[in-house]
Amino acid sequence: MEMTLDELDRRILNALQENAAITNAELAQLVHVSAPTCLRRVKALRDAGVIDRQVAIVAPDKVGTRLTAIVEITLDIQAAERMAGFEALVAQENAVLQCYRVSPGPDFVLVVQVEDMPAYHALAHRLFTSHANVRNVKAYFATFRSKFETRIAV
Repeated sequence: MEMTLDELDRRILNALQENAAITNAELAQLVHVSAPTCLRRVKALRDAGVIDRQVAIVAPDKVGTRLTAIVEITLDIQAAERMAGFEALVAQENAVLQCYRVSPGPDFVLVVQVEDMPAYHALAHRLFTSHANVRNVKAYFATFRSKFETRIAV
């Protein structure tokens, strides 16, 4: 069941998307409610699954994962169990940050973050060339990131 968001929920979500590290008291002041009300609302948003999780966003170049690849994957057989099997395979791989089933075109688009080209090559071998159901792989390598945003308009 989808939760109906009111204006306060939207203010809380927008504030947390900017900075989830603020205290409840700071958040309450920012969205103009009491701290207990704010705490109750954030808990309700978490319980309803609206707030999926709170994380720190790490700068890839500061931790040695400088190569971003956007990879299109086409499977040979697109049966439901084969699609799910491929998703399970990539879910185990830490370098795959995002995996989307897409249509039309390829079956999947992956966002991959690795140290360098040899690391990408090793990943491609593990996930794509050694996987019998992968028919086609097309990779694009980022040369510059002009925008990166995690915020969803609410």
